[in-house]
Amino acid sequence: MSLYAYVRVGKNRYRERFGLSFEDLHEGMRIRHRPGIDVSQQDNREDAVDLVNNAQLHFNSHYAAQTEWKKPLGVSTMTVQRLLGMISRSWYRRRAILGIDSIAMTHPVFGGNTLYAESTVTGLEAGADPEVGIVTLTIDGLNQDNVTVSKISARLEMYRRGQHPEDRPDEPPAEEERFRSHYVDAQGALVEQTGLAFEDMKEGETFVHWPGRTIAFEESRLHALRSLEINPRWHDAAYLKKHQAIAPAVFEPLVVGFVTALTTRTLGRVVANLGWTGIELPRPVKPGETIYAESTIGPVRASHSRPGQGIAKVETRAFVEGGDLVCRYQRALLVYRRGMGPYAAAGY
Repeated sequence: MSLYAYVRVGKNRYRERFGLSFEDLHEGMRIRHRPGIDVSQQDNREDAVDLVNNAQLHFNSHYAAQTEWKKPLGVSTMTVQRLLGMISRSWYRRRAILGIDSIAMTHPVFGGNTLYAESTVTGLEAGADPEVGIVTLTIDGLNQDNVTVSKISARLEMYRRGQHPEDRPDEPPAEEERFRSHYVDAQGALVEQTGLAFEDMKEGETFVHWPGRTIAFEESRLHALRSLEINPRWHDAAYLKKHQAIAPAVFEPLVVGFVTALTTRTLGRVVANLGWTGIELPRPVKPGETIYAESTIGPVRASHSRPGQGIAKVETRAFVEGGDLVCRYQRALLVYRRGMGPYAAAGY
């Protein structure tokens, strides 16, 4: 079973890898997906309003107070979106969702809840297509009290081993214990893992973060406005049209934010960023470009004052699809040691 989160792409160089292949599956396999995600009433209201959902139970607190729920009820389709997104680490290698046979909403979801997802393989079919097999899943959504809030039955096409577009024979799985993507819990379920523990970080190793991220002008505009940025370059289309010598670009702090976010699938067991140094932005990122990032581990040492943690120096570089370097920086990270931190208590 390919339960490894990286492939080898060179000496001391690894690329993030996600998902199980069809051959890795068996009926009854259960996966606990991590991390969970909070749902706020703002999320709920925005989802309803953006979709022009006129059921005011979701966004009118005064109306909702007169109902049996006493407060706005979560939009069911928002819950379904979250659950299907949350399972994507293990089910990354799907070609398509063929259908959703049933969705049951079994318990209310409110702003302030935390959602978790679990999936169980209930059926496997070889199918006629040599690239994929067909898997039937039951997906359970649970809240922070372990109460089931939704149950979904869906059918997926899953790529067979070696058939996914990202599979290459010269990039074998990095089959090391520190790189496991899941562990088996006491009930026999696979639990997804996120990030390297301090002991897993070795100086000189480079981790290619995958996949990349395309940044649209509207995303940049929104983040600039939320930051109270007044320069019209970031949010005034008429200004850019008038001053055509000023090329549209992505808000620079957002570039740093996106690059940092890309690193968190490998650098996810961080207690805290202790600080950035040497941030370089060699050229602007253009709206619509896709950025890719990689990080090289520098010196690592135990923390003198925190026995359950260590300190790692890391350099991160980001490129756009054409290969141009668009961001580089160094960070000092405080990282949990293996078996330490909040993970067991939080159900990880």
